[in-house]
Amino acid sequence: MNRFLVLVALILISFKSFACLNGDTKILKNEFIAYMDHRGLVPQGHNFFPKEYPAVIKELEGLYKKTNDLDYLSDKGYLLILLGKYNEAENLYLNIEKIKPNRYSTASNLGTLYELMGENQKAYDWIKKSIEINPESHNGSEWLHLKILEAKIKKLTDVTGQFLINTNFGTAATPETKLSKEEIEKLAKEVYYQVNERISFIEPKDKIISILLFELGNLVQLIGEHENALRIYNKARVYGFDNDLIVARMIFSAQGKAAYYKQKTIEFGTKLKSLRETKKGIDLDYVYQLETSLIILSTILFIILIAFVVMFIKWKKLKRVTPTS
Repeated sequence: MNRFLVLVALILISFKSFACLNGDTKILKNEFIAYMDHRGLVPQGHNFFPKEYPAVIKELEGLYKKTNDLDYLSDKGYLLILLGKYNEAENLYLNIEKIKPNRYSTASNLGTLYELMGENQKAYDWIKKSIEINPESHNGSEWLHLKILEAKIKKLTDVTGQFLINTNFGTAATPETKLSKEEIEKLAKEVYYQVNERISFIEPKDKIISILLFELGNLVQLIGEHENALRIYNKARVYGFDNDLIVARMIFSAQGKAAYYKQKTIEFGTKLKSLRETKKGIDLDYVYQLETSLIILSTILFIILIAFVVMFIKWKKLKRVTPTS
């Protein structure tokens, strides 16, 4: 994995018509892509590449020995966490803290590590420290991470969306709020980040994740993304949020989705009629054929790109395991 895959990631991000992975990426110090995210408002978790990690860890170890750059060592610890080697990762990060105290990555990764280990008070303390070092980290959403850990520490059985995100959206079929559009969009991004991080590691069912997904669905509904809101509500039910209110919200989302497509169909028909009336000298059928050809060509080029990437990754794997003479 090298600069080539970083370039491919950027190409995928810009290929909006067909790409499915154009969200955040985690690029390590040695330019290895640890994960890529899906595009859109619906949390689907990180797309990891665990088969690559052992070889990358060895590479990071070698680079650290050559440079004494702690970033390589920290990235090794991150991959150890993803591989579930928690004790090894803990020892590594505590050692980094002794070598160079108050590094953001150390505090943040120890917080995540201890949460995965079930040591929520330690996780809380380290996440709080990471916020003090870098308040804007993780899209400014770590305040919500602290609220989640607080609920776990207190073992709250009646934890609510109000407790977690400091607001609620009423009990009507339509979400209601006094938040501004900017506040809604900001909160949606923060909730999305924390939920997407969690569902990368936690399978259904999970009460806190289910509540956050429900609230994210409400936020996305308020933004006007009916179809995405419906998908998020469905995911909330998968994680265990299931009552009459979410059913009512899902019905409202479905109605909004149907109304949206009906309106778009009307608008398209009107524009097409207008175009035919005003462009009588143009062979519209020929134009439509050209547009279809371009779409097919773009699809073929994208498939070729993906095939090339797969071949390149296999070649890199072979190169890693093939001894040099």
